[in-house]
Amino acid sequence: MSGERQFIPLEIAVLTVSDTRTEENDTSGLVLVQRLQEAGHRLADKRIVPDDIYIIRAVVSQWIADPALQVAIVTGGTGVTGRDGTPEAIKILFDKTLDGFGETFRAISFQEIGTSTMQSRAVAGVANGTYIFCLPGSPGACRTGWDRLIKDQLDYRTRPCNLAELMPRLREK
Repeated sequence: MSGERQFIPLEIAVLTVSDTRTEENDTSGLVLVQRLQEAGHRLADKRIVPDDIYIIRAVVSQWIADPALQVAIVTGGTGVTGRDGTPEAIKILFDKTLDGFGETFRAISFQEIGTSTMQSRAVAGVANGTYIFCLPGSPGACRTGWDRLIKDQLDYRTRPCNLAELMPRLREK
């Protein structure tokens, strides 16, 4: 059928923010890696860093400076405890914030975990042409974020519109 869109694999990096997780027990990072690869995307990089806003910001800054990397997904550090600083680390990097991401994530999450979702400070935005999504650190939150929001928006075939089709225009001035 003419006019049918073809899937376009994207280069995606995954960052787990945690003071305790290792590659052996990083279940949230594993959920994201498995899902993005099952969807047909490529894992460009995967790292685990402590809950330190400057380390988080440094890693994501490296990724957004790399023109080959198109998406960064960060899991962890979005809560309200003293060590949770992912939004503070990342939001300053955004050229544009995707307010609807956090709002929609919490609306969906409310159906799953009730009012506990208000503790989530999930955020997303665009920096230097790279999409950045910040999710809570639980595997369930990563499944919800990927399955219900991110996957379809990174799929060029999704209609009526998606974030992937906007990528060529993200650096317009």
